[in-house]
Amino acid sequence: MADENNNLLGMSETQRMRYGILGLMLKGAAYAALLVLACWAFVYVFVVISWFLPPESQEAQDPTPLGFELTVIEALPVA
Repeated sequence: MADENNNLLGMSETQRMRYGILGLMLKGAAYAALLVLACWAFVYVFVVISWFLPPESQEAQDPTPLGFELTVIEALPVA
């Protein structure tokens, strides 16, 4: 009896279910959009920080251990 009085918009069960599913899909899309925007903002913060660094910081050597070219000077024979 109490369930019959909760239908204030006069929608059928199928319509209520469709709108409920649509609401959940839009909620998930909003969460995904927030995640993408948060990732973009995280990267953009580093871009803005790089604007304030001196130009000499871009001329420094690559700090990664294998980021430079290795040359073999002399090959020793293996006994």
